[in-house]
Amino acid sequence: MASNLTTKGQVTVPKKVRDYLGLKAGAPVTFQRLDNGEIAIRAAKVIAKPRASKFAKLRGRSTVRMKTEDILALTRAD
Repeated sequence: MASNLTTKGQVTVPKKVRDYLGLKAGAPVTFQRLDNGEIAIRAAKVIAKPRASKFAKLRGRSTVRMKTEDILALTRAD
């Protein structure tokens, strides 16, 4: 399979190759020079970052400046 190099040095990876490697748009790839001088393209192994809890974004964002005891006193029917 042949593909043309653009003036920006970009090349389109043929669909059959993308499908074979499981590549999607924006997927990282690596290039490796083999001992025989050829270049191999491979899907890069992505190390997944641990995802933060969906509640992590909300922690520490309170704009209420009341103590817990004051909030509880408001909810109690005295």
